[in-house]
Amino acid sequence: MRFHYQSHYHQPLKGEAIAGLFLLLFPVLLPCLFTPFTYASPSTFSEWNVIKPRHLSLLRSALEGKSSNGEQSDLWTPLADQGWRPCLESVNTPSLPQNSEGYLQVFLDGGLNQQRMGICDAVAVAKILNATLVIPYLEVNPVWQDSSSFMDIYDVDRLINVLKDDVSIVKELPDEFSWSTREYYATAIRATRIKRAPVHASANWYLENVLPVLQSEIQQLRCKVNFKALVFVPHIRALGDAIVHRLRYPPGETEALSSDYLRVTTDQNDKQRPQKFVVLHLRFDKDMAAHSACDFGGGKAEKLALAKYRQTIWGGRVLNSQFTDEELRSQGRCPLTPEEIGLLLAALGFDNSTRLYLASHKVYGGEARISTLRELFPLMENKKSLASSEERARIKGKASLLAAVDYYVGMHSDIFVSASPGNMHNALVGHRTFENMKTIRPNMALLGQLFLNKNITWLEFRQAVAEGHQNRQGQLKLRKPKQSIYTYPAPDCMCRA
Repeated sequence: MRFHYQSHYHQPLKGEAIAGLFLLLFPVLLPCLFTPFTYASPSTFSEWNVIKPRHLSLLRSALEGKSSNGEQSDLWTPLADQGWRPCLESVNTPSLPQNSEGYLQVFLDGGLNQQRMGICDAVAVAKILNATLVIPYLEVNPVWQDSSSFMDIYDVDRLINVLKDDVSIVKELPDEFSWSTREYYATAIRATRIKRAPVHASANWYLENVLPVLQSEIQQLRCKVNFKALVFVPHIRALGDAIVHRLRYPPGETEALSSDYLRVTTDQNDKQRPQKFVVLHLRFDKDMAAHSACDFGGGKAEKLALAKYRQTIWGGRVLNSQFTDEELRSQGRCPLTPEEIGLLLAALGFDNSTRLYLASHKVYGGEARISTLRELFPLMENKKSLASSEERARIKGKASLLAAVDYYVGMHSDIFVSASPGNMHNALVGHRTFENMKTIRPNMALLGQLFLNKNITWLEFRQAVAEGHQNRQGQLKLRKPKQSIYTYPAPDCMCRA
């Protein structure tokens, strides 16, 4: 499945509505990121079976061991000033022209973070073309079946206000363009369609293929949209604030969750010392497990079930399936299981007193797979444990809104760590880098090799993990050519202090 980003551009001419441009952007992404979780054919193997720990010796040592106060202190120390600061306002930004050349419509597919990048690109395109951007239309995602609209997720008025000096944005097309709908372009090939454009297309691509314009630098505008203009709607922020508050000020064992997360903080909580917490994005779903072609300890039955799933979803066309499990792990191409990410955190010095917030959509194997992680971190929480069903009513069954809450909580945590690279990982790594916040990036190749060594001791494992992650805890890295500004915001979105 491919994320598609479609735009068409209208320019009224002598009272007639003429479609002037139709863009279709089709970046080719990994199919494992966008395919459904649950439509594989039935198998005799059940993913919900309890799987024995694969690293029992390490697990026992981790459960027995305790971190020193010094380790804990170092872990929670915020990042030092790295000599960079957010820099979103250009001193030479030309004023917004009085007259727009027309209207730009955008239709976005994919999950929350793919759509977020598409929104930033849409604003950049509108700037280049001197077009009025219509609030993007979010397609119903075939994976999560989420019909949330842009206005369900983002604060539209803030977006319009923050960008008012850069791009003209309207909530909907004028009545005279009511014919211009997604269905209009879906039913036939229109004369206004142009060739496909790559994701994060450079200004030069649009200059050469779309419309000659004078301004070619659009990166900083993308930064402004992503890091300043795009803000979630109030009810998502309110629920996120409630979850963050309950992580910082845990209620007593007999204290029930309040159904009113908008209430003012109680005097009792004000007197408590706020606790620190880690957000863990556990990216271990069935699609990822199957597409990785790695062995996850379920024996021959699981291997056959995942192979059948690969055949059903991708017709067996999975590059990793030609390699052995050992080869894949040594190259860091296997996603970390809940057990393995738990051992990583324990080796870094986190212990059973650590408050952990689990941000994830659907974990392959469910609670049976998570049980080892929960054993290591009994204070692990998630949306369901921290918010009542009444509080979650407005986001229930809506993958984009659920992801938005996790994103918000991730941006307010002391530390963020993702079990495997992916879109949420990339988005939060970039956003937290922009804010100079501590973020742990697992060294996948190192961990794969360590977990292959069945004779490694806990002390050896801890030492190797500590050394391999010294420079993977939020240290700023400058963006290289072809890397995304949404993951590496310096130097495009940041300036030297």
